[in-house]
Amino acid sequence: MRHRVRGRKFGLESDHRKAMLHNLVKSLIEHGRINTTLARAKEMRSLAERCVTYAKKNDIHNRRLAYKILQDRDLVKRLFEEIAPNYTTRNGGYTRVLKAGNRRGDNAPMAIIEFVDEVGKKEVIAKAE
Repeated sequence: MRHRVRGRKFGLESDHRKAMLHNLVKSLIEHGRINTTLARAKEMRSLAERCVTYAKKNDIHNRRLAYKILQDRDLVKRLFEEIAPNYTTRNGGYTRVLKAGNRRGDNAPMAIIEFVDEVGKKEVIAKAE
């Protein structure tokens, strides 16, 4: 029974798994949207959303917590100054996972993970009115 057992192991040792998830979050913040397997996207979603929550509270402690995951000052700056201000009124759900079919080589289910675009929604609402 898997009661209260969280997280996927991906057949990796803990250090490798942690590095992989941190690299996925870095890529998501850098590019805004990435292609990966469905399991990886679902697993890294919580880490990415945690980073955005840190960035919504713009203080030194939360910057250090975000840096602990991102390990790049430029990405931390981008997260806090460009990405997080779009989600000030939103309580969670900053990312979306879209299924993208199966990979050709091994038939693994693929997904696209991206940030929910608050700015785009505001523009669409303004055009509708």
